[in-house]
Amino acid sequence: MQDFRILDGGAGSELQDLGFHVNEDPLWSARLLHTNPNAIKQLHKSFLEAGADILVTVTYQATVEGFRKYLQLTTERAVNLIKLGVRLAREACREVPGKGKERLVAGSVGPYGVFLHDGSEYSGSYVDNMSNERDKTKVERIHLGINVNELIDWHRPQVAALVEAGVDMLAVETIPSLKEAEAILRLLKEFPAAKAYVTFSCKDGRNLCHGEEFSDAIQKVMTSDQVIASGLNCTHPSHVSELLDSLRPLQLTKPIIVKPNSGEDWESGVGWFGRGEDSPLENHVSDWIKRGATWIGGCCRIKPRDIKSLGEEIKKINR
Repeated sequence: MQDFRILDGGAGSELQDLGFHVNEDPLWSARLLHTNPNAIKQLHKSFLEAGADILVTVTYQATVEGFRKYLQLTTERAVNLIKLGVRLAREACREVPGKGKERLVAGSVGPYGVFLHDGSEYSGSYVDNMSNERDKTKVERIHLGINVNELIDWHRPQVAALVEAGVDMLAVETIPSLKEAEAILRLLKEFPAAKAYVTFSCKDGRNLCHGEEFSDAIQKVMTSDQVIASGLNCTHPSHVSELLDSLRPLQLTKPIIVKPNSGEDWESGVGWFGRGEDSPLENHVSDWIKRGATWIGGCCRIKPRDIKSLGEEIKKINR
């Protein structure tokens, strides 16, 4: 019997469906940490009740800079709000009776592009021409964009807050480029006891959204002793099997994560649309498991009922 893990689904899209207008918000679902933390706890509980045993905190867009800019919070209050995200997930785990398997809390760390609020988290374009040294002048800074050290500095307060709050692991997720993943892993060395999983967003059956080969990115991040699992998220379900096949030559020993979205399209001002035949993840689970996936959940537009169906299918397979 294989040791499968069931992850939760899409937090922001589920909160939107529940009536919270987060889609066009620069803080997205993280604003509710400030305005309605109970809604986030109830969200976590709904995924636990559906069978998830790994909860991802609603901190994907919860950054110190973001909270300072859009909520006018002090740095201390912003850090405490990130830590609240962990506490809410822990409280949900305590309040929903377990079904045997230990429930774990993963602290979500999103890409730098989420702060830019320009869609670049889906392209990783901000790492183009990224230098390894601090820029010498303002002119160079404008020309080169953010550099590696600045990227590490930007991620540090969120990572530190999540680690201090006691997450079981970090969920470094929806990363569009290998450069950013490597920068975060450099940062992680400052927290030697911390563990993480890393998932990339992919634009097709071979490449990350920024263009690097998925298999190369997975191979590189899996070499870190602090990375306990890796794979993909926020990727169209139709690409998953091909992406998993690309990993077979690597003969990986750590868990492979599959956390796709529903396959729907997003349009500003319209929202999500086009939920079609790729959406029921349980229809794909058997194939993904055969191709090596062992940690399985969902991303945008994957609801608690989808996680429940997915979990039931995994139980049938794992009898």
